[in-house]
Amino acid sequence: MTPAQGTSTAAHQQGKKTAHRTSRKTTRAKADVSAKTAATAAPQKAATSTAKQTKPLGHVTFVGVGPGDPALLTLAGRDVLANADAVVVEGPEHDAFLTYCRPGVEVVDGSGAEGSRALRVAARARLVVKTAKSAANVVRLLTGDPFTFSSGAEEAAACKKAGIGFNVVPGVSEVSAVPTYAGIPLTMKGDREVTVVDLAENKLDLSRLQPKQTLVLLNASEVLKETVAALVEAGFDASTPVAATVCGTTTSQTSVVGTLETIVTDLRAAKVTGEAVIVVGSVVEQRETLSWFETKPLFGWRILVPRTKDQAGPLMDRLRRYGAMPEEVPTISVEPPRNPQQMDKAIRGLVEGRYEWVAFTSVNAVKAVREKFDEYGLDARAFSGLKIAAVGDKTAEAIGAWGIRPDLVPSGEQSAAGLVEDWPPFDEVLDPINRVFLPRADIATETLVAGLTDLGWEVDDVTAYRTVRAAPPPAPTREAIKSGKFDAVVFTSSSTVRNLVGIAGKPHASTVIGVIGPATLKTAEEHGLRVDAMAETPSVEELADALARFGADRRDTMVEAGEPVTRPSERRSGSRRKS
Repeated sequence: MTPAQGTSTAAHQQGKKTAHRTSRKTTRAKADVSAKTAATAAPQKAATSTAKQTKPLGHVTFVGVGPGDPALLTLAGRDVLANADAVVVEGPEHDAFLTYCRPGVEVVDGSGAEGSRALRVAARARLVVKTAKSAANVVRLLTGDPFTFSSGAEEAAACKKAGIGFNVVPGVSEVSAVPTYAGIPLTMKGDREVTVVDLAENKLDLSRLQPKQTLVLLNASEVLKETVAALVEAGFDASTPVAATVCGTTTSQTSVVGTLETIVTDLRAAKVTGEAVIVVGSVVEQRETLSWFETKPLFGWRILVPRTKDQAGPLMDRLRRYGAMPEEVPTISVEPPRNPQQMDKAIRGLVEGRYEWVAFTSVNAVKAVREKFDEYGLDARAFSGLKIAAVGDKTAEAIGAWGIRPDLVPSGEQSAAGLVEDWPPFDEVLDPINRVFLPRADIATETLVAGLTDLGWEVDDVTAYRTVRAAPPPAPTREAIKSGKFDAVVFTSSSTVRNLVGIAGKPHASTVIGVIGPATLKTAEEHGLRVDAMAETPSVEELADALARFGADRRDTMVEAGEPVTRPSERRSGSRRKS
């Protein structure tokens, strides 16, 4: 081998060693990087895994809402609903309670479960657990009390098993509430023992029951005949008083009283259907003295409320307090004026000191001016130096909500005429400006304008809003109005009279008519309606009170005459009686 070859071979050998060392270094470097990457990734993966494991589950509050009357919801239940992220309901009967929730709350319907009670309860329990895994604060609404003849206990157990925390807000149970609303005390002196029997699923041995005690039977309607026979066989006297109440605590409540011997026939004769709470025992005899709910002056009355959508609430709530079943039929809607320039000019004039007075004749007028103020970035300070008049207490309240106390409210009749009677005449010495800003509806009467003009004032009569006739109600409602199936109609303005007659026809001659004031009375009479009740002052609450007084007088007259108490719709005639 030549020196050159040796040198070449040596260099080659040295190159191989160098390459091998470099390769090992590279491999070690890659291994180090991989180890570091793995070491870095491991905690991240562990953290992610831990995060998944420690993700907080939701919390469920089981709230009893009572057996039907929304007013029986407790304050605790209302407060819980106000903070709910999701609410699990059982159907439309729970819709009334959603008004206490904040906007955007998730509503989950749990009414779709089918099958036996066990299957339905299991399905609802799974739904509650599922909802709690995606929402932090879940409220589960249950009729009555969650832990009394309800599925609340089973659903709470399912939450416990799933590791979900829960608490319970008790509700008023139908066991006590329905008899109370029927005027039946479950206990009295000498009657202290009460047994509650739920006949929903299994046949119970009724032979062990003591005949002298009070019984409350649930879910017995379908097996009432067999149940009555079993009680008589167990030693109960066939003449033992019995009361069956359906739709308890609601304005649809109906009670039928009989005995163990007659109650099945009595219910059939009264054509009462549906699940009933049944009380058996001598305490039923107290109903004649203690009945307080079904003897309310407007109990069971179907009352038509033709009103704008946003203003029907207070009137309907007041009517329900008297036992009525109000139904709202929109007849008018409040719209902005077709030409807003007139209002724009008036608002600018108000700011520039053009007026001495501003006269508000309705809550809607106050609302229209406030909306214009918001549009211009103004607030109540724009009224500085102006005198404010309100046509009545309700309008004054709307102004007061703005932080303003009216300078003038009629001392007598709360109407445009009453306002004119108390309005001071223009005095050149005392009044630096003789102009009045009058924002009102497009169809308002000219009484106030004419009266103020006679007193020496110049009036800027400005259309602040329009009242537009609504679309006709559905055909069944129109038919009910014309055929007398409504017991009463309450009119809150002249426009509601005109619009109702225009879109649905004139109420039947037997229907009781209530109006909010003299102007509405006049319009009703012009349309051939005989008015039975008028509010003492023009407010929806007073209108409901006036109708209730009429209903109470009517009821007393029937009782004194020994006649059965019936609703106006049950005594229809071809024409209204004369004054």
